[in-house]
Amino acid sequence: MKPPIELTLAPLDNQRLANLCGALDENIRQIEAAFDIAIARRGEHFKLRGDTAQAQRAAQALRRFYEQASEPLEVAKIQLGLIEQSNLDRNVQPVTGLLTRKGDLHGRTPRQVEYIRNVQSHDITFGIGPAGTGKTYLAVACAVDAFERQQVERIILTRPAVEAGERLGFLPGDLSQKVDPYLRPLYDALYELMGFDRVAKLFERQCIEIAPLAFMRGRTLSNAFIILDEAQNTTPEQMKMFLTRVGIGSRSVVTGDLTQIDLPRGHKSGLLEAVRILGDVRGIAFTRFLKEDVVRHPLVARIVEAYEKASAHDAD
Repeated sequence: MKPPIELTLAPLDNQRLANLCGALDENIRQIEAAFDIAIARRGEHFKLRGDTAQAQRAAQALRRFYEQASEPLEVAKIQLGLIEQSNLDRNVQPVTGLLTRKGDLHGRTPRQVEYIRNVQSHDITFGIGPAGTGKTYLAVACAVDAFERQQVERIILTRPAVEAGERLGFLPGDLSQKVDPYLRPLYDALYELMGFDRVAKLFERQCIEIAPLAFMRGRTLSNAFIILDEAQNTTPEQMKMFLTRVGIGSRSVVTGDLTQIDLPRGHKSGLLEAVRILGDVRGIAFTRFLKEDVVRHPLVARIVEAYEKASAHDAD
């Protein structure tokens, strides 16, 4: 068995140490999960067991978080800090300057950085990958940035109204009320990036529109930033219809997760077909996210990896 990496945090500050560890050592558990090691603590003395390189990186993280622990550290700050350290290790340069309410908003992984650059430099961009990789959130952030810079006149957000094991018909209300829960992630991102009052006013002025994909047919969308979310649940016909709505002065982002297709059995995914048909078309960019790009709880990346392994085994 490899000897543990030993670490003593100094100078000792009991309040700073408590802020670092979190309630019931929950922050320490986050660091363990991120680096796949075991951490034993007695006061300011730590023993880190596991892969030597990972234990050394975890020790660096503990020192850095200890320096930041003049105030309590929330779990979310620990998770994002671990992602940022990973980027520093790989010399990833973030994209800066998105005009939103969150002044520090930037790509936190190499593929998130690539994604933002693709959106800013292409008229049509596809962001494909598992949940938690920031596909939708960063697309909305780029839309807000383009609107604030007056590069577009409106933001249009859409997605197919396909149920994930539920039936729309059983939900109360008219069609717009039925699909509203499906569009909630888009609303939430807008509210966070622009503020509730500003978003409400822009809805009233029809500068922001959120609608089911079915409402896009027959329209030409010019001078707009258009986002198609959950595109894995489009049919090939719907995907073609959407992509041909893009007008002069518009930019479009298509996001989806090919491992979570909710279409009825036997129906092809429009996103899957678009990847096959449009992969070599000049002017269209593809960013493919991996489990390493997940910016949620560290266990989410492991859940994604487990499902990937199971799918590969079933395919064999």
